[in-house]
Amino acid sequence: MRIPVPISLDQQSTPFDDPQWIFEIKHDGFRALALIERGDCWFVSRKNHKFSGFQDLATALVREVNAEMAVLDGELAVPDDTGRMVFSAGGRKQAHYFAFDLLWLNGEDLRPLPLWSRKEMLKRIFSSPSTHARYVDHTQGAGTELYRLACQLDLEGIVAKRADSLYDNQTVPPPWIKIKNPTYSQSRSKGRLKRASYGTKPRTESVHARVVVYEFTKEGELIPA
Repeated sequence: MRIPVPISLDQQSTPFDDPQWIFEIKHDGFRALALIERGDCWFVSRKNHKFSGFQDLATALVREVNAEMAVLDGELAVPDDTGRMVFSAGGRKQAHYFAFDLLWLNGEDLRPLPLWSRKEMLKRIFSSPSTHARYVDHTQGAGTELYRLACQLDLEGIVAKRADSLYDNQTVPPPWIKIKNPTYSQSRSKGRLKRASYGTKPRTESVHARVVVYEFTKEGELIPA
């Protein structure tokens, strides 16, 4: 399988509203592509480094994703019993995968399709209920309010994406924009464990981030999942 190049994100400080854009909560974990093929699954980073220590999660994704072959884009994160994220090398066996895009499905390249279509297909391939893989929900148009809630809840921020964008790095300006919470309390915690996630010597410290898994109701309300 040829591994796609993950789409890059632009960054800005000010949220905005636009009906042609969707807005997602930015989950604080490690960006990773999940590659599923012939009963196997593995995770690679933006720089094509293979993540180690996530075999239990990889096995679970094979069961929970209804596809013979798929490439997903998402975030590796470890929630504790309260729903907060734990930056701990020792907690990788409890990791979840938060998927926000679908790049390939059963041999078909979906990157030329608009984002809204890819997300619809992504949502359909998840088992219900899914205990290890989570579909990252979104709201349309209302970026300012979602950003306000993200800051209020001490989340890392939000990601704005053009609803009709293709999955490529050639579009100018970039169709994906991260808008970070400037007062986010755990902005430096994740870096302590990057090397452990790539297979170097595990570390024992554990840092809790006040990040809860959220989803949207049919009425557009943001609630804990």
